[in-house]
Amino acid sequence: MAKDTDLGPQALIIDDEVDICYLLKGILRQRNIQADHVTSLAAADTFLKETNPPVIFLDNHLSDGLGIDYVRRLKENHPLTKVIMITAHDTAHDRERAFNEGVDFFISKPFSREMILRTIEKISM
Repeated sequence: MAKDTDLGPQALIIDDEVDICYLLKGILRQRNIQADHVTSLAAADTFLKETNPPVIFLDNHLSDGLGIDYVRRLKENHPLTKVIMITAHDTAHDRERAFNEGVDFFISKPFSREMILRTIEKISM
């Protein structure tokens, strides 16, 4: 688990591809949003016991489970947190299920810097 300790808005990235985590962190830093990242749902559980980030970027296919199956628990324990699903598996069924589970935004991989920044603007961080 990596943690930035600078003050500022926080985001958590849950993705097992570390390069995606660093890419997202760099994009968010352009908007003065400090982000932490974990690479599994188990690590996310541990991290979220100590913090309540306003935004979570959640990959769907992780080494220890599906992000989509984790959304409901996220929303129950952190109801004000915005969940942005980022996934390479983008079908109409996946999108519908994600929104039904409580995802606030859905972004397909590969994503662009502009897509991430537009989504952050919608959240008003």
